[in-house]
Amino acid sequence: MTAPAEPTCPSCGAAVAAGARFCESCGTPLSAGAAAPAAGATAPAAPASPAAPPVEDAAPISAPTRRPAGALPDPPPDPGRRPCDACGGEVGPDLYCTQCGAKAPSERDHFRERPASWVAGVCDKGVGKSRNEDAMALLAGAEPGSRAVLVVLDGVSSSVDSDVASLNGARAAREVLRMPLPAGMGTPGSREAAVRKVLTDATAAAQAAIVATTDPDSPNPASATFTVAVLEGTLVHHANLGDSRCYWLPDDGPGVQLTVDDSMAQAQIAAGVAKEVAEQGRAAHAITRWLGRDSEDPTPAVGIVEVTGPGWLLACSDGLWNYASTPEALQEQVRAAGTTDPAELALRLVGFANAAGGHDNITAALARVEGPGHNAATPAATAGEEG
Repeated sequence: MTAPAEPTCPSCGAAVAAGARFCESCGTPLSAGAAAPAAGATAPAAPASPAAPPVEDAAPISAPTRRPAGALPDPPPDPGRRPCDACGGEVGPDLYCTQCGAKAPSERDHFRERPASWVAGVCDKGVGKSRNEDAMALLAGAEPGSRAVLVVLDGVSSSVDSDVASLNGARAAREVLRMPLPAGMGTPGSREAAVRKVLTDATAAAQAAIVATTDPDSPNPASATFTVAVLEGTLVHHANLGDSRCYWLPDDGPGVQLTVDDSMAQAQIAAGVAKEVAEQGRAAHAITRWLGRDSEDPTPAVGIVEVTGPGWLLACSDGLWNYASTPEALQEQVRAAGTTDPAELALRLVGFANAAGGHDNITAALARVEGPGHNAATPAATAGEEG
């Protein structure tokens, strides 16, 4: 008697658990019969790592088949399972190294993206969590300093869908931001309004992706914080909901926290409580705005700043800044790393957070900025808050 075919996703071909509502690899909703092909049917070709989500520099979900002129290029394709961190050997489908036997993290629990030599990020589940509900999605032009998009989401719900939802939300926002930001009608005010709309559209796309990936019957729907930074030459536009953050960390001079948290700690700070006291309180990480089906207001706060380099643009989750909240503390860690390689620096920052306790998921996404004379020219704008 022939054994029944193992259920697979009709979109990407990855194996799925019986009764699953969503594919853990690509987030595709699964109908009652979609996950079990008929006997003898030819399943779609599986990716290089069938059990792993396509997160390592993966092609975006529902990416257009032809990229419009001026759009940032696709990230490199998924290279498959990484070698063993302990010995460099091959990691098997069960996540154990075939040479030394060390257990490797799943691709969803620890993944890296490097769309260009000057932009990279690391997303890690941390020491104290059983799975990674953080997510990131990065884009960059090949020329250093030309244009980069850093998107970070932090899944904040115990919903079974939060890890898939946050990743889909990050990738959906990334797709909206592929094209250069609009110039408006040629005036600073017109450009600010046009850019605000694009950032709001990117946030709405993330919101829609999270809602679409969430089990409609879940009593605790998936939700996530949202932060994005778009670098075009010396201009950084940013948007934020929740308590993931963007920072500007120059090599010389004081750093700046670009975003303002939507959290109980920030409300206390606004009321006069010292930052170091508010951020260590019991409800410090309780957020007041977020993305998800139960979000009351998914409109982001947006802003713009002109940066002078050299320095680093950082987008991160609270799993990192919880151990170095101030720009000065983060600058200290950046300088201690002693590198201008964003991939190496992202790994060092994640390692720092894990060594400090790693109680939460950790994401660090970075763009290296060399400053005027090195970065591509950008439309003129006045630095300051847009909203």
